[in-house]
Amino acid sequence: MLLFCIVAVFLAGLMIGRTPEFVGKKIGASEIKMTILALICVPLATLVLTAVACVVEPGLAGLGKAGPHGYSEILYAYTSAAATNGSAFAGLSTNSPFYNLTLALGMFMGRFLVIVPVLAVAGLLVTQPNIPQSSGTLPTDRALFVGFLLGVIVIGGGLTYLPALALGSIIEHLQLAGGILY
Repeated sequence: MLLFCIVAVFLAGLMIGRTPEFVGKKIGASEIKMTILALICVPLATLVLTAVACVVEPGLAGLGKAGPHGYSEILYAYTSAAATNGSAFAGLSTNSPFYNLTLALGMFMGRFLVIVPVLAVAGLLVTQPNIPQSSGTLPTDRALFVGFLLGVIVIGGGLTYLPALALGSIIEHLQLAGGILY
């Protein structure tokens, strides 16, 4: 959430033409680069590994069902591995060397590759002197900032995952309405 707060403060600073400040520190190019790098680790792990599993034979061999449902099974497995506990749909057979290795890679990317840029952001911020609040400082304890933060999260998450979801569960639902079952 702190990473999204940094992005929201940075975007708000760009919109009003002032140097963004957060928790008494200026947010510069280095901080935002490391923040974005940390934020894209989980989607990168999820989407790239899902794409690989959808086109190679060992990835397709574990599918219980074909079509969009099988794609949703693969997407869920890698999303869960990179972001949470590593569960999978019941139809996907993940007990194979391919899935064991790629899901482990997804877990590594989703957990440990995020740590490095986050620690870099912390190191960059701790070396800066505290800046006193002024009339140009964006207050982060007001409803306006909360709304802006929610917008950044929803739009960022939507742009990241909605195309992938459209290929799976949304298409499956539309085909189900047309009488096509998988």
